[in-house]
Amino acid sequence: MNEMPAIQCIGLTKTFTSEAENLEVLRALDLEVPQGRSCSIMGSSGSGKSTLLAILGGLERFDAGEVLVGGNALGKLSEKDLPQFRSSCVGFVFQFHYLLKDFSALENVALPAYMNGMVRKEAWGRAEELLEKVGLADRKEHFPSELSGGERQRTAIARALINSPRVLLADEPTGNLDFANAESIRQLLFELPAMTGATLLVATHNADFAASADDKYLLSEGRLQKR
Repeated sequence: MNEMPAIQCIGLTKTFTSEAENLEVLRALDLEVPQGRSCSIMGSSGSGKSTLLAILGGLERFDAGEVLVGGNALGKLSEKDLPQFRSSCVGFVFQFHYLLKDFSALENVALPAYMNGMVRKEAWGRAEELLEKVGLADRKEHFPSELSGGERQRTAIARALINSPRVLLADEPTGNLDFANAESIRQLLFELPAMTGATLLVATHNADFAASADDKYLLSEGRLQKR
């Protein structure tokens, strides 16, 4: 029996409504990403890449279709259910790292697990392991202001992995980085499916970055085209 895809969208439709117009950003979109694979989505600014990732992460509701992430039918989850889905099933990496400035790298990584019910010793131990995996074992006690841009993004990636998500969503994860740091983050992200078993979905405008994925799509006029 085939394993259920980590991500599945069937006829996904999302419209933003204003007094001036109705803007259909996603139009009966279909997508299927198997567990443990990497997938990139390219598209122009405003094409709906961030909206798609927000929907998959339970941050944005959709209007029609079906969306399943890690076996969870998002359309059937209540507002009360969504925080638990986000904390246990999905990891997020954004263009900006959103680290807590008054906490060390280790504390930033450990806190989501601790807040999700993991005992402190286990959360801090797992955070140390993840920081070692992303090459920051010797920077764990440093605060965000003491880390480089690439180190801050590596810390954010470790934080996204702390609760062992089935799906990792990365929205323009190298958009604020110089070439050398962006290349380092690209290599790290695309190693993660093999390293952790998580499925990686990346939204990017960078063609070289997108080319590293197992499956590549272009989002245009609300639909995905395989590349």
